[in-house]
Amino acid sequence: MKRIDRIYAYMKQVYETGALHERGLTAEQIAQKLDILRSNVSRELNELYRQKKIEKANGRPVRYFYSDGKIKNIKRHIETKKVNEHSSAFSKFVGVSLKAQIDQAKAAIIYPPNGLHTLILGQTGVGKTLFAHMMFEYGREIGHFKQNTPFITFNCADYYNNPQLLISHIFGHAKGAFTGADTSAIGLIESADEGVLFLDEVHRLPPEGQEMIFYFMDTGTFNRLGETKRERKARVLIICATTEDPDSVLTKTFKRRIPNIIEIPPLSERPVEEKLEITKLLFLRESRCIKRPIKVSGDAIKALIGSIGPGNVGQLESNVRLLCAQGLLNIKNRKYIDIDYHILPSRIKSGILAMSTKRQDMAAISATIGNEFYVTPDSKGKLPKEVEGEKFNLYQMVENKVKILKGEGIADDVVQQVMIADVNAYLKNFYLKQKQNVTLSVHDRLLKIIDADMVDFTQQVADLVAEKINLISKERFLYAFGLHLSSLFARIKEKKQFRNSLSGMVNTSTLEFELAQEIKALIESHYNIEIANSEMEYFAMLLQSLKQEDITDKIVIAVAMHGNYTASSVCDVARKLFSATKVQLIPFDMPLECKPNEMLERIVERLRHINCSQGVLLMADMGSLCNFGPLIQEKLNISILTINMVTTPLVLEAMRKVDMAGVTLQAVYDSLKSFGGYDDSTILSSKEKKDIIITICSSGEGTAEKLKQMIWDILLNAGIMHIKIIPISIYDMKENIKKLSEKYNILASVGIMDPQIDAPFIPLETILSGKDSALLCLLPGMAHTAPQRIEDSNIVLRHLCADALKEILLYLNPDKVINLLIEFVEKLEKIFGTKFSNAQKLKIVVHTGCALERQITHNSIKYNKALAGEIEPLKLDKVKRTASVFERILQITLDEDELSYIAAMI
Repeated sequence: MKRIDRIYAYMKQVYETGALHERGLTAEQIAQKLDILRSNVSRELNELYRQKKIEKANGRPVRYFYSDGKIKNIKRHIETKKVNEHSSAFSKFVGVSLKAQIDQAKAAIIYPPNGLHTLILGQTGVGKTLFAHMMFEYGREIGHFKQNTPFITFNCADYYNNPQLLISHIFGHAKGAFTGADTSAIGLIESADEGVLFLDEVHRLPPEGQEMIFYFMDTGTFNRLGETKRERKARVLIICATTEDPDSVLTKTFKRRIPNIIEIPPLSERPVEEKLEITKLLFLRESRCIKRPIKVSGDAIKALIGSIGPGNVGQLESNVRLLCAQGLLNIKNRKYIDIDYHILPSRIKSGILAMSTKRQDMAAISATIGNEFYVTPDSKGKLPKEVEGEKFNLYQMVENKVKILKGEGIADDVVQQVMIADVNAYLKNFYLKQKQNVTLSVHDRLLKIIDADMVDFTQQVADLVAEKINLISKERFLYAFGLHLSSLFARIKEKKQFRNSLSGMVNTSTLEFELAQEIKALIESHYNIEIANSEMEYFAMLLQSLKQEDITDKIVIAVAMHGNYTASSVCDVARKLFSATKVQLIPFDMPLECKPNEMLERIVERLRHINCSQGVLLMADMGSLCNFGPLIQEKLNISILTINMVTTPLVLEAMRKVDMAGVTLQAVYDSLKSFGGYDDSTILSSKEKKDIIITICSSGEGTAEKLKQMIWDILLNAGIMHIKIIPISIYDMKENIKKLSEKYNILASVGIMDPQIDAPFIPLETILSGKDSALLCLLPGMAHTAPQRIEDSNIVLRHLCADALKEILLYLNPDKVINLLIEFVEKLEKIFGTKFSNAQKLKIVVHTGCALERQITHNSIKYNKALAGEIEPLKLDKVKRTASVFERILQITLDEDELSYIAAMI
């Protein structure tokens, strides 16, 4: 019995027994029962649905029903139920990654008697104001608020330079309270009675204003400015929002009265599916606004998503609107707006470089939208017929794509990465478009396009390929290769001039290229013709794009260096600068007292338990480590090649090469032998202006000098040493910038005020929050190295922690313990499976540093369960196990009371 028939028979059997009658079956349930791969079950279920043999109810997960003509009512009932369950004020927020925040918000609204006051944290543009509105709408939806209940919004930044006026605006004022107060006036608190007051940018509220709000939240009473008694009452739920660290900008009493803190993550940290969905919704909104259909190329979508930065959804919305405006300007005689990669501004175009190493994200986007995305005002997604027809032409597709990418100065290996993903998407999209008649096999559909002999020959080639590599879909290869072969013969017959756009870009040492050579020989033998060698590169690209890559089979990189933490530090930096998490990078630290044979055994024992089928690249610094390669190869019987004089840029380049599809150990080794570093493009001639970054503060001294040191460390960590940092004051800022721009090339400005110049500005709070990539991704040439990273380093955190500890510690040397304290926090993150904010890390580091000093001075504090609460034994045990690092290195053991306080902070 065929697989599809087995699945159908099982669904019928389940239906007839009455089991799961109203709930249907998921692909996962069927896969487990019948012992079939879930992906294959899903494919067959969709086929049965197209044949109208079963019904399905959309949702997560999709549920399938055996169809007997009566099942549609059940299906409709389930779908209606799902809609009612999910339809709420929060449905405007895309994706499931914010489920915890939404649940937290709902709990805050329904908490008796009047809800919980809430503080919303998040970068500019993440949607804090929208989230506050949704909380209010949810309250009305469930009947917690009446329909005419007020929702008052106020931005505290509006009057931040006039504290008295700011407080008056919130609480109101009495007649004569200040000069010009000729009459009494009610404030926002009174206006929002029985409703919600949303205070945006609450960190702009002065301390005295925060104290007044704190008192109101505590007692429900307040007084207007100028009144001496707090006799006025109001029932108001207060929701605040800030982009800052609440521990550094809000008073402790104010923050203590806000029990519910919700942090909305940056858009860059959300799943690619959600980024794509938000992008599509933004284009849909613009389409409805301008009342025209919009067509967006896949590359433009990838560049948009790759360029997401500190501006988050707000910046993405501005970028989408800018592209739509530009597309409208160039609409000419078309009935729709066409947005292609070439019309993108350079700052958005560079986003495709950031995406080039995130191959799973690239594949997810390509799988969802193919080569282009359509949106219309009525959201049906169809464009005028003039653009619907398409012929298969791999040559044209490759030529157009390579021309665009190379025109932007993108390196060949990056172009190859993008091309593999895009060729796959092009083939899949074309195959699905043509697969209309499900009753015909691929063989029969091909017979309608090409002759029988060519179909048979294509089948022979497909059989050969399937024996040697694991294809994503043999059917898709049959279709793609058959049509490409037909296109090849048509071009030869018409004697069309051929330009090889892939010249020099395809790796000739891969299995795919070897197969391409065999395919070329088969074609020449079968048809008795001679074809150009350049065709092999197209065949190889076709094979690479349709190859099912096994992400576990990659070259292993082993970094061996002298010193206690040298290799670990290099690998740590490399991992943070490069986002390819599937690359196996293993550090081996060799202390100076360690004997070579002991180190060799350590390396051998570690590699023995790792899949090294693709070989090992040993990167060593000097001495005996450089000679370990042949010995390891002999002991483990694996391929191993050694690179000497290892550096951080060399390790980075090795990771980038290893992450490429189909690359061999020898190819990586050869490319690294000729690697000259990342600084070539930054060497300036004497006539060129030198690059600088300016830091801005009030005086140009204190904060700006400190910021200068932080930025220098960030750049140094990324291997950038040619950029100069110059601090300036805000008072003569314009004059200073004018002078500097005559002598230097200003790459960016960082500080407390936007100088409004033709260079990116990064607010001080962004750097202090630890977002090093916000600076690095804006620097020229860094698209080749740093922008691919998805995590930020702990450079800024290290500065903040060191400064705080120097002010507090008397006996411990902050410079000696800072690395250990940060290591302790990182281990806590790992053991608890979470990521702390910079503010939380700073709090834990400072508290633990003080705890260590109290332990030394025998002045430890007792844990107050009544105030701090009970600590779960499992949680305390995890903290205790992690804190053993202090006992091992410092010979200091933290007692249970101190550990309990640390556990309470997590």
